[in-house]
Amino acid sequence: MEALMSLIIGVLTAGGVYLLLRARTFSVVLGLALLTYAVNLFLFASGRLTIGAPPILAPGVSRSTDPLPQALVLTAIVISFAMTAFVIMLALRARAELGNDHVDGRDPDDVRNREGSEA
Repeated sequence: MEALMSLIIGVLTAGGVYLLLRARTFSVVLGLALLTYAVNLFLFASGRLTIGAPPILAPGVSRSTDPLPQALVLTAIVISFAMTAFVIMLALRARAELGNDHVDGRDPDDVRNREGSEA
């Protein structure tokens, strides 16, 4: 089970990094979302989920689960939602201002057409 979980986290991270390095803003947003999913899974897996144990140690209870990973995952979910909403609005604003959805603001087709017409 640990190997499967680490493989899933690795695939999500690799896919997120690949999409972050793309030239279109929509790919960057998707890559950011994949990276946040990988981080959330990693935080949740690091908490050693204990089934049937209370989150707070009470008298007469010999074991309890650690509530910190769940709190970290909830915080990470809220932060990733806000960050994704901000990046989407930033991408929409850049699309409206520049007229394309390229990360650097220049469309590679336009650059090739200008270079071909100058020659």
